[in-house]
Amino acid sequence: MRDIVRPMRGKRKGEALATRTDVAGNPCILCVAITGSVPTKADNPAVPITLSEQIESTHAAFEAGAAIAHCHVRAEDGTPTSDPERFARLGEGIARHCPGMIVQFSTGGRSGAGQARGGMLPLRPDMASLSVGSNNFPTRVYENPPDLIAWLAAEMRTHEVVPEIEAFDLSHILHAIRLHGEGALYGRLYVQFVMGVKNAMPADREVFDFYVRIMRTRAPEANWCAAGIGPNQIVVNEWAIAAGGHTRTGLEDNVRLDRATLAPSNAALVQRAADICERYERPVASPAQARAILGLRPCLDGS
Repeated sequence: MRDIVRPMRGKRKGEALATRTDVAGNPCILCVAITGSVPTKADNPAVPITLSEQIESTHAAFEAGAAIAHCHVRAEDGTPTSDPERFARLGEGIARHCPGMIVQFSTGGRSGAGQARGGMLPLRPDMASLSVGSNNFPTRVYENPPDLIAWLAAEMRTHEVVPEIEAFDLSHILHAIRLHGEGALYGRLYVQFVMGVKNAMPADREVFDFYVRIMRTRAPEANWCAAGIGPNQIVVNEWAIAAGGHTRTGLEDNVRLDRATLAPSNAALVQRAADICERYERPVASPAQARAILGLRPCLDGS
C-alpha cells in the first residue's frame, strides 16, 4: 500500500502532499450526531426520537468509539424543540450511561427561534453548536443574525460552554476566527466544516482543501472537523481523517450505508468512521483524549 494519500486537486507545485505517516498516531475525535431535527422513522426506523431511544443509541455509538454526542431533542409528537427540560434529561442519561462522553447541545434554528435556541445553555453542557452566519438550506434560509450570534456566544461564555462552530460557508470560518481573536468565543476554537447541504456549500474537494489551509495558516492553534451530508458523509469522513482533522457521523446527517442499505444504527456509522481511522493508522480518541485536545474541563469521574 502506498503511503501517499490521493493528491489534492489544485495543489500548488512543490507543496507537500499529506501522507499516512503525517497523520499516523494522531488521535481522531469521532462525533455522533444522533437525531437532528429532520430525519424521522419514516426515513429510517433506527432514528432515535424518544429520550430513551436517544440515550440507548448514544450508548451504542459511545461503545463504537464516539467521544462527542451532538444532541437535538424532540417533543412528544416527534417535532424538534429547544425545551431545556428535555435537554437536561438527555444530558443526564448520557452522563450516566456514557462516562466521560462530551455532551454537545444544538442551538440550531430548526428547533426554535431567537433566544429560545440557547435556552439550554445554563445547563452547562461541555459544548454547544454555534452558527456564526446565515445561509440557504434546501427549502429555507437558515437565519443567524449578528445580534443573536453575539447573544448565544455571550451565553456560552457566561456558562463556560465551548462552542463548536458549524461553518456552512467560507465566510463563517473567517468570521469565527475573527470572533475568537476578539475574545467573543469561549475556550479553544473548534470549527466544523459542514458540506453537502443542498443550496449551501457542496462536498467539493478543492474547497475542503482550501478550508484546511485557511485553518492551518490563520488559526494554527485551533482544531477542526468535517461533516458530510447524505452520501457525502463517508467521503468527507475520509477527507478529514486523511488530512489530520476530526470528523462527524450519525443519523442526523445520513440515514444510509449506501444507496440500497439503511444504516442499522448510529453505532454502525461510527464504526464505519472508526474503520477509516484504522486505515490511516489513527487511533480513535477516547473521551479523555478528546477533552484534552479540545481544552474541555475533565470529567468528574476522570474518564
